[in-house]
Amino acid sequence: MSKRRKFPWTRSLSAIALSLVLLSLGLYGVFYGVSCLSRPPRTDVQQPLFQGIVYRRIPRSTPRPLTIHVVTIDLKAPGIGVLVTPGKPTQGKETVAQTTSDFLREFNLQLAINGSFFYPFQEQWLLYYPHSGEPVNVLGQAISNGVTYSAFERGWPVLCFSQDNRAQISMASCPADTAQALAGGEIIIERGNLVVMKDNRDQKKLFPRTVVATDESGEKLWLILVDGRQRFYSEGVSIIELQNILAELGVYRALNLDGGGSTTLVVARRGEKPSEVLAASLNSPIHTRIPMRQRPVANHLGFYARPIRIKN
Repeated sequence: MSKRRKFPWTRSLSAIALSLVLLSLGLYGVFYGVSCLSRPPRTDVQQPLFQGIVYRRIPRSTPRPLTIHVVTIDLKAPGIGVLVTPGKPTQGKETVAQTTSDFLREFNLQLAINGSFFYPFQEQWLLYYPHSGEPVNVLGQAISNGVTYSAFERGWPVLCFSQDNRAQISMASCPADTAQALAGGEIIIERGNLVVMKDNRDQKKLFPRTVVATDESGEKLWLILVDGRQRFYSEGVSIIELQNILAELGVYRALNLDGGGSTTLVVARRGEKPSEVLAASLNSPIHTRIPMRQRPVANHLGFYARPIRIKN
């Protein structure tokens, strides 16, 4: 066959490939636009969610558009319970990936956030890993209901909860009687002061962020999330900017958890049936560049709580 006969086929294949690319981009644009419409509004809101749990959304316009979410939890309030995702050994790995909403529904929780860094991980629009149900390992210590399924590792500080719900953030392994624990990347507030971080390129990048913080007594817990990668809505913060936000809140010690596309905060809502539990996102997660899409992650931090009493 001559080169002249091959050329039309080559041109046709190129045209088909280009059409598929344009179609994919068009579908992505439509899906992205629809997803943006379902994001929480950029309005300042403060409301009690459950007994002992108060939520606040803080929109800011400087130094760029930001949407900050702060949950304050009184760990001594009646009915407050803590749960870290249990391990589920699969194919030689410690657990399987799951979205934060699926975690909340599975264990009938009232509130949950994403947890520790994990591996393997690959972020691409179509070819990403892990999907829900795929095996992964947690980085650092993880304890659920007193059972350790991921061992302590140096360089991965950990948030530990005692049997009576007292919280502590430590560079060392959790105490022997720890009920729940999960690890983070670095302690960024220590005794109320900003920790001077080692020069790291990722710390200067504007990412979505997830942080847990405690007061000095360990009886008060903050969950702080900042949305990101969403132009004009919330474009993310650097570590130093995140530290300044935490300092404003007056936290005693703070631990940076997995962020980026993992950053997720969900709350339980009742469905039409009394037994039906729905998960509503209080923030705008962004997985594979799609707003309101949740990333399956290795573990999570969840809370049980009682409904707010309505006074007659």
